[in-house]
Amino acid sequence: MAKKGTGRHCSFCGRSENEVSVLMPGHDNSFICDECIEQAHMLLEEYMPKTPKAGKGNWKISREDLPTPVEIKKFLDQYVIGQDDAKRYLAVSVFNHYKRLLQKQSADDVEIEKSNIIMVGSTGTGKTLLAKTIARLLKVPFTIVDATVLTEAGYVGEDIESILTRLLQVADYDVAAAERGIVFIDEIDKIARKSDNPSITRDVSGEGVQQGLLKLLEGSIVNVPPQGGRKHPDQKMIPVNTKNILFICGGAFDGIERKIAQRLNTHVVGYSAAKDVVKIDRGNLMQYIAPQDLKSFGLIPEIIGRLPILTYLNPLDRTALRNILTEPKNSIIKQYVKLFEMDGVKLEFQPEVFEYIVDKAIEYKLGARGLRSIVETIMMDVMFEIPSQKAKKYEVTLDFAKQQMGKANISRMQTA
Repeated sequence: MAKKGTGRHCSFCGRSENEVSVLMPGHDNSFICDECIEQAHMLLEEYMPKTPKAGKGNWKISREDLPTPVEIKKFLDQYVIGQDDAKRYLAVSVFNHYKRLLQKQSADDVEIEKSNIIMVGSTGTGKTLLAKTIARLLKVPFTIVDATVLTEAGYVGEDIESILTRLLQVADYDVAAAERGIVFIDEIDKIARKSDNPSITRDVSGEGVQQGLLKLLEGSIVNVPPQGGRKHPDQKMIPVNTKNILFICGGAFDGIERKIAQRLNTHVVGYSAAKDVVKIDRGNLMQYIAPQDLKSFGLIPEIIGRLPILTYLNPLDRTALRNILTEPKNSIIKQYVKLFEMDGVKLEFQPEVFEYIVDKAIEYKLGARGLRSIVETIMMDVMFEIPSQKAKKYEVTLDFAKQQMGKANISRMQTA
């Protein structure tokens, strides 16, 4: 507080120190009061060009820059082999999300609502890769979160609101940008309730998390802790409106094929039953998935209703695994060729080696991730020795690949 009775006054507005809260001294016996400082600050904010934070300003989208669903799918095709149905659903959902953000107020008051999406597919079929790939293309904040760490408020684990904390961090705490973002919730099947019957005891990491997700998925104003973690009363919260945030969920739903088979095996008794017989592909039951199968697996009806678009990813056959090995822009083989290039070595593979790797991947039933495990096992000794040698070229032969696989303790890669 300014002292009284010294006769000092503000050099800008002329107020005496008795009329202001603070009077700050400057050079040559000049002073400035707190009110003049506040006005000067407001003028600076008005006239000075605003410099956006890192990450801000990148989220502006226009109709001209909007990629069409066909363009989005073509981009995904460069990195992800097959899965055309899932790509189409994803491309349309993202395209409609952009259009919803660009929607202008009109006289008819028709408001486009969001359509959240859930992708179901076995492990290693490309759910997370699809999400990571599409993130490269988007001009809205995008984040991938893991549902396995979420628990109800008050229990060990992360609060459900931490999903939005990650989105805020990606948007550099630009709330307006985060409110138009996209969230990919991975491993959504891990929060399924333990039985089809409502739980008597509290299922804090399953059904409790699903109930907590309801308000996020549908759209409401949620108070988010800026740094994530647990909320406490003294912490400053950031209100985030989830109305325009698109949620994409993915999960392996291991064992859901049994639920689908049970539903498909239910026969109608009567004369019309024979007319309705449809040939079912038993090798790929996932293509027949329906919302009631998700309910049987353990998702509550309320959360299924808030994920209206349901799509599936096909299990990877031999042709798909062979293409994944060499064709995408960042294929596994291209990554190893690049690694050896950094040491000045040209790496080559005999064609028979690729077939051998695919055979092993099918044997271990680990999907695309199994390919990397097998290639890593084959190349480990070479990567250890080559940097010390002055070789300019190295060719991986079928005999060498078989020898390396024989040396490794391959039983650890096999699934039970």
